[in-house]
Amino acid sequence: MTTYSCTVGCGMAVTGLKCSQCGTELEPDVLTKDDGSTVSISKCPNGHGKIKSPTCCGQDMEHSHGD
Repeated sequence: MTTYSCTVGCGMAVTGLKCSQCGTELEPDVLTKDDGSTVSISKCPNGHGKIKSPTCCGQDMEHSHGD
């Protein structure tokens, strides 16, 4: 299961974002914008869509996989 943790160190974390259409866990990914900058996203591996990854303390949260 993917856990997103605060990169600033406040201790906040989120575990297990799932797609509401198929119940599959969202996967971390990166979206490259037209200007070359990147945005952290989470996407459904079954093609149902993508969302902006969680943020905390004004920063993208870091993702890690656990069991």
